[in-house]
Amino acid sequence: MAITRRDLLLTGTAAVALPALGSVAGVPVIGTAAAQSAGEAASSAFPWRHALSLFGKVKYPADFKRFDYVNPEAPKGGVARQIAVGTFDNFNIVVSGVKGQVSGAVAFIYESLLTPALDEVSTEYGALAEAVSHPDDFSFVTYRLRSQAKWHDGKPVTADDVIFSLDSFKKHHPMYSAYYSHVVKAEKVGEREVKFVFDAPGNRELPQIVGQLTVLPKHWWEGTDAQGRKRDVSATTLEVPLGSGPYRVKEFVAGRSIALERVKDYWGRDLPANVGRNNFDELRYEYFRDATVAIEAFKADQVDWRTENSAKNWATAYDFPAVTEKRVILEEFANRSSGVMQAFVPNLRRAKFSDPRVRRALNYAFDFEEMNKQIFYGQYKRISSYFDGIEDLMATGLPQGKELEILETVRSEVPPEVFTTAYTNPVGGSPEAVRDNLREALRLFKEAGYEVRDRKLIDVKTGTQFSVELLNSDPSFERITLFYKPSLERLGIAVSVRTVDPTQYENRTREWDFDIVTNSWGESQSPGNEQREFWSSKTADIAGSRNIAGIKNPAIDKLIERVIYARDRDDLAAATKALDRVLLWNHYVVPQWTYTKVRTARWDRFGRPSELPRYGQSGFPFIWWYDADKAARIAKKS
Repeated sequence: MAITRRDLLLTGTAAVALPALGSVAGVPVIGTAAAQSAGEAASSAFPWRHALSLFGKVKYPADFKRFDYVNPEAPKGGVARQIAVGTFDNFNIVVSGVKGQVSGAVAFIYESLLTPALDEVSTEYGALAEAVSHPDDFSFVTYRLRSQAKWHDGKPVTADDVIFSLDSFKKHHPMYSAYYSHVVKAEKVGEREVKFVFDAPGNRELPQIVGQLTVLPKHWWEGTDAQGRKRDVSATTLEVPLGSGPYRVKEFVAGRSIALERVKDYWGRDLPANVGRNNFDELRYEYFRDATVAIEAFKADQVDWRTENSAKNWATAYDFPAVTEKRVILEEFANRSSGVMQAFVPNLRRAKFSDPRVRRALNYAFDFEEMNKQIFYGQYKRISSYFDGIEDLMATGLPQGKELEILETVRSEVPPEVFTTAYTNPVGGSPEAVRDNLREALRLFKEAGYEVRDRKLIDVKTGTQFSVELLNSDPSFERITLFYKPSLERLGIAVSVRTVDPTQYENRTREWDFDIVTNSWGESQSPGNEQREFWSSKTADIAGSRNIAGIKNPAIDKLIERVIYARDRDDLAAATKALDRVLLWNHYVVPQWTYTKVRTARWDRFGRPSELPRYGQSGFPFIWWYDADKAARIAKKS
């Protein structure tokens, strides 16, 4: 599905399931709600609206019947069996990324105040909320809940639930603490109305990102479990949680599998935003720690759908009879909804990585072109931006116009190359290029205080050899780090490659106990408050934050605020390019690679709308359905 900032924060990668800016002076153009019931007065002096859009007028009017990209006649039924990677020992999303390994599937039992339209950029419509109101200066926002919204135990979703949810995430989840840091107060102002007050006007995103808040049941979390023990929203749990969404947990085996069942009396099944969605009776996720085992399970028809992240597997692993017989369909879906930075990430908290010349030298040692040829079958392109994939946000060439004006405000705090040289990665791919790159890497190391003695790269001041540990959590990624290792060793660096289980990996990265890891930051088409979580000084030392590199840079802090407080799309693009350029020229990471499509393999037993939404990627499983006739044909052939 489309990528939202909330999803990117929760998972750290492309996820499941987006947001609303205006065309005039940065003020959102927002549809007026027809939802206000007769005789009910608005608690705000501002009009109630049914949708929010960050980039212009909303597509669907207040009385819309459904999204254009769904099949309203899609049959209900069947099972969709999917692959999950890793393990899980937790169902509490409040402490996701902080404690335990959360099962991502559990997010589907919950809802937020707003829900995305997958054929619009950054536009959301009412879900738990039927209407929203805010002033033109974005100093606060008020949401009105739907009267019919209820939890799976039949109790209504209340304003107290919304306030409890915000408080819980801000208190116990570092990412959301930063994400919602400007929300200073949430208060009940009507029977079903919640007002969120912000610390200052002008933050155009805040009304909408508040609407992305996952709402939790206060009465359940403050109650007791079957053994009479009081629940704790700050702790991990494998007790099946209470939700309000279209699915609930049916069964699970910790670390192995989880099944969600469709809620037949789901309160929101007839909402326009839900028509034609949530068609499977069961969503099942089988967990695998090894990609090879997962592929074999797919070939054996133990799972229905696989998203393939390995170029090698895509090129070589799907040559089996079911593909030839068209019982298994291989298909790529365009990713137009998000950008990405994926990279080797040195830990700046360790002194040996503090010098940008050292970090740049590590980039010169990375021969992407040869790796792409030998390992990736030439399928990837090198990442050249922290917003790679979103063209109008990527810094290219030299800064001009509004971007240059913004950069001038931090000129004394950024590398001079920001203004004089277009950023490029070193290019390898041939013996001559590799030699030249390694010479440049050694020159940079020498400038940073190192020299080669007896084929060892030695810190002149301490006499110790420069060493790095390349830390992995996925065994299949060892071939990447092992390819990188010899180039680093040719510089005289002592290199070790270590792969640990996902739990140990998360604990080590959470405690900043690493030299170099691989990390990715997904970016939505409307960067904003989450940039603090990714790169700001305030988050560098917060356990569990996404600032895994440990960046502390006043200029970047200032540029993040320019992004957040951008007045319109042009201002946002200029500020984002400026932020991108300064991040690149500080050489905080060694950029890796990206692919602009999502590779998928599926057993041909499903139907889908004739035209998929532009920003929905595959849209599976939420707008697909089980096709009994196709399933029967597969059964006959097998």
